[in-house]
Parts: sequence; structure tokens; C-alpha cells
Amino acid sequence: MTSPATPATAPSFLEMWQDLRPIGRNQDSGGYRRHAWTAADADCRAWFKAQAQSRGLTYELDRNGNQWAWLGDPEAGDAVVTGSHLDSVPDGGAFDGPLGVVSSFAALDELRRRGAEFTKPLALTNFGDEEGARFGLACVGSRLTGGHLSRAQAHALTDADGITLPQAMERAGYDPEAIGPDPERLGRIGAFIELHVEQGRALDLSGDAVGIASAIWPHGRWRFDFRGEANHAGTTRLVDRRDPMLTYAETVLAARREARLAGAVATFGKISVEPNGVNAIPSLVRGWLDSRAADQDTLDRTVTAVEKAAREYADAHGIDVSLTRESFTPVVDFDHALRDELARIIGARDGSAELKVPVLGTGAGHDAGILASSVPTAMLFVRNPTGVSHSPAEHAAEDDCVAGVHALADVLEGLACK
Repeated sequence: MTSPATPATAPSFLEMWQDLRPIGRNQDSGGYRRHAWTAADADCRAWFKAQAQSRGLTYELDRNGNQWAWLGDPEAGDAVVTGSHLDSVPDGGAFDGPLGVVSSFAALDELRRRGAEFTKPLALTNFGDEEGARFGLACVGSRLTGGHLSRAQAHALTDADGITLPQAMERAGYDPEAIGPDPERLGRIGAFIELHVEQGRALDLSGDAVGIASAIWPHGRWRFDFRGEANHAGTTRLVDRRDPMLTYAETVLAARREARLAGAVATFGKISVEPNGVNAIPSLVRGWLDSRAADQDTLDRTVTAVEKAAREYADAHGIDVSLTRESFTPVVDFDHALRDELARIIGARDGSAELKVPVLGTGAGHDAGILASSVPTAMLFVRNPTGVSHSPAEHAAEDDCVAGVHALADVLEGLACK
């Protein structure tokens, strides 16, 4: 067994970043395919475990497949926890999730270099299946832990190949019968801080490297099933067709229109077609709507308007349409006292009581948003100069990443040290 890394021997942020970066990268797209319970996911988990053990931290894998690395007694309570996730959306960028995990190790290394004396346990974490790319539900690991997803609901999840979540977990060497709420673990946490690349351009426009989250917009995913009649594309007259693709296309345009009118966002980003032949009129078009808004009323109005339009178009074309809400997260207003404490700590570091740390709302969901109902939670954002996310073009400059590490280290020192 190798000796624990010391402040002098611990890898730098950039070294860790370069070590993690090739895992799950698709050579054709340049994006990442780190989907839950796959080989790439296993490699990411192995990387996390190695980082924890190289620093002499106590490594744990909880009942829901989330990884933990502890400094101090995990049973002591009032722990300060930081981290994020390592999985990705299909062909996603390098920063969404991994930046928070790499930064958590780098922040610990920075505190050790400072000679910080911890008075509370510190934990670094990697939550499993945050993006929901494989099974269609985001934040599975944190939802299970917080009791927002039952074992039965989790066991019913399937991927595009018909593989169930339990089957995927078993193939990866985990026990799907053990999953479920973990209130004892949550009860040990005094505060959870998640650092994340900003998924937008607010910090770039304000000229700030780091900001603090105020709230997460309410958001959800709805599945629209448009059922028509399969037929020959070359011999069926246009007037004789019951083509569900037309209704789907009109609904996509309606979603854009209704979101614009309401001041919300709405996206059809995933589609499934049967029989999916070039020369066949579809019998079924299944489309998934992702919609988000600054408040619940606006979100409800937007989705209701999209559904109304879909049903009107369906009636006009002789199509049957059904709507299923597959997931939903209400507005998350982060703990005000903790948020204010982060602003005070970061401001004090810069030596100015007048420093105003940008406070940003976001339409993106996070594990921090799921945990917020159980423990005091806050988020830090690192500047993204283009605002692009969920894409290989996602980016953050090295200087800004390092600024994020130092801000996180300051916060952890203020919360967990003398």
C-alpha cells in the first residue's frame, strides 16, 4: 500500500484533470459517454476511489452506489460535504459534474497546504447517475438517498435496450436490493456544498470567476406518445395518412412558441420512432419534453399550453396522444443562512467587506437541489465563457477553475476548520 499523498506530493488540479479526462471520451464526437453502470462509469469510480485512498481518506460506497471519501470520523455528525458527479449526458462536455469532483480533491489538498485544522468531519462525494442519460431519470443516486425515489420505482427504470436498472447494477457488481432511503447518512451531514461549472453566461457577462447559486428553477420531463397508423411511404396518399410525425413536429414548434410567450424554456431533445423505417409512415412517435421556468405557475402554464396544442393537432390528423410526467423537481431555494455565509467567506478572502459575490438562479438540476430538502445546501458556480453546456464545446478556463478551487477551499475552511 502506498503512503498517503502529502501536500507536497498530491497531484495538482491540472494533473488530476488530465488523468480523468480520457475516460469515456468518444473519439468521433469529442464528447463524453459516461453513462450509469457502464464500463466508463466503472473507470470513473475507480479513479475516485484511487484519489481517495492516495490521500489516506476513508473510502465508502453507500447502498445506492454513491461514493464517499472521509477525512475524520464519519459517525461524528455535523460533517461538511462537497462533491458532484462523474457521469455525463450523451456526448456531453468535460466539466459538467467532474469539475466539482476534481475541485473537491484539489480544495482538500489546498487546505492541507495551508495547515488547516479540521474541527468537523469532511467528506468528498461522487453521486451516481446524476444526468439520467441511461434510464431517463436524473439524480437517481441522490433521489434514492433522500427518499425521493422508491426501490420499486427505481427497479422499474429501463434503458433504451430494455435493460432494467437492477440488471445493470448486478452486471456492474452491485446489489440492487440494497437501494433505498438513507436517512442515517443524511443525518450526519451539517452542510453540503456543490461546485459546478455555470450552465449559462451570467458570470461571463458580469466579469466574475465565481458565483453563488440562489435557487434552482422548477423543472420536469414529460413523455408525449403520438400514435397513428403505419403505412407505405411511397404508395399512401397524403390525405389518407395518419402520420404521428406531423403532430409531433407541430408540437415541437408549439413548445418553442409557448415557452417564449411565458418566459420559460421548453425542449424536445429526445425522440423514439416506430417502426423507424425510411420508407415507412410511423405508427408511433414518442418525444420527451424538458421544460423549466423561474416559478411553478409559469412552468404549469407552459406545459399545459403545449399539451393543449398537441391534442388539437392530434385531433386534426386523426392521431391519439397521451402524456406521462416521468420526473419533476419543484423550485429549490437554497439555504439562505448558508448562502450568506458563503458570500461572507469568499468576500473576506478578497479583503473587502464591500465585495458583492454574484448570486445566480439556474434552470439546471443538481444533486444539491435534491439534497436541499434534507440538509442545508449551497452551490458555487465557475465561469463558463460561452455558456455552452451538455456539449463537447463546454469550457472553463484553467485560471477560473483554480479560482473555483480556492473559493471552495475557503468555504470548507470557514465551515469545517478552526
